[in-house]
Amino acid sequence: MKKDLDFLSKEEEEEIVEAIRTAEGRTSGEIRVHLEKTVGDKDIFDRAMEVFHMLKMDNTKAENGVLIYVAVEDRNFVIYGDKGINDVVPSDFWESTKDAIVAQFKKGNFKQGLIDGVLKAGEQLKKHFPWTEDNENELSNKISKA
Repeated sequence: MKKDLDFLSKEEEEEIVEAIRTAEGRTSGEIRVHLEKTVGDKDIFDRAMEVFHMLKMDNTKAENGVLIYVAVEDRNFVIYGDKGINDVVPSDFWESTKDAIVAQFKKGNFKQGLIDGVLKAGEQLKKHFPWTEDNENELSNKISKA
């Protein structure tokens, strides 16, 4: 990975946002991708939880937000799901989603890794929180950065 937050081109970021729109178009769930240079001396899971709250992902009606948090310089990431989704997915779901992302990251395919993670999360969200007529997009689909 490049050392800065621009390790994805603008076009690649747009493709990831489109994957988020696609995934969210079939569910009431919310998916966000957040990029940060480094977690510094913090634990990456703790930092991902802070970002989850900072992005107000814990305010969704069905507690079904999913965050893919990437610490670019640290070459590490966390997938964090809110209580609603975490309670209903298979026990190996988060690990298998992480494996799908890692498989692409190891090849240097960062955009595809994030897209694969987004779409995999979207499949489970669709299964457990299907889209209905009264759904509204509760959170931005844009990639956030800090």
